[in-house]
Amino acid sequence: MEDKPIDSLNMIPFIDIMLVLLTIVLTTSSFIAQGRIPIRLPQAAPDQEPDLALVQIIELDGQGTIYHEGGELSLEALKGRLSGLSKDTAFIIRADKTVRLQKFVDVADALRQLNFSRVAVRTETLTRPRGDEEP
Repeated sequence: MEDKPIDSLNMIPFIDIMLVLLTIVLTTSSFIAQGRIPIRLPQAAPDQEPDLALVQIIELDGQGTIYHEGGELSLEALKGRLSGLSKDTAFIIRADKTVRLQKFVDVADALRQLNFSRVAVRTETLTRPRGDEEP
């Protein structure tokens, strides 16, 4: 019995495989690239997490650069952007632990001047090894 040469190739299974691979790549890439500014947070005791969907996040990197909604801003531009928000708006300040204290105080003071009272500082949860209890 002699094999017949292949006249055509069915592409549908190949397209299905490529679509599955594309879905896997797109799904995993969204977990890898979160679009966050790399900040090493200071540590503190655990507390309840606020609902992040209702919170404005201000970030300070190690060099003291201010970010709001992913964009780099000066302190004056930040004040201008926040002045139109409701005074009940909650804020989380994510500051790198190596940032100069004065830059942190400048951002906190800007929020105070704009009469925002719901301000929190984001920290990493402090973890202690077992048996290392405080007296």
